Amino acid sequence: MVKDLGQLEAAVMQRLWDWDRPTAVREVLEDLQRERPLAYTTVMTVLDNLHGKGLVRREKSGRAFLYVPATSREEHTAALLGQVLSSSGDRGSTLLHFVGQLDPAELAELRAALDGSGNSQP
Repeated sequence: MVKDLGQLEAAVMQRLWDWDRPTAVREVLEDLQRERPLAYTTVMTVLDNLHGKGLVRREKSGRAFLYVPATSREEHTAALLGQVLSSSGDRGSTLLHFVGQLDPAELAELRAALDGSGNSQP
């Protein structure tokens, strides 16, 4: 089951996905502080919680940890969509409603992937 993200957890994950490299707490903190004041320990706790949820991996670098997402943004989103579909009474109907909201380019990409001619990865 995919864990729900709080607002600050989501903001941290967005940065880790955008940066796509091992990142220290201090760097995440400095970027978040451009929007609002936060304590170092707050960001450290959020990253520790994300690690506990299996959403980030961490590796020791000197005295600090560096954090990286455990899955891509797309994999995480797909897992969330899977959860929504699991709770739907009619998966097919739910999917049709979702597909009906896609723009033409997204629909063409989906068709290509379903036909096996797309280079999208499952």
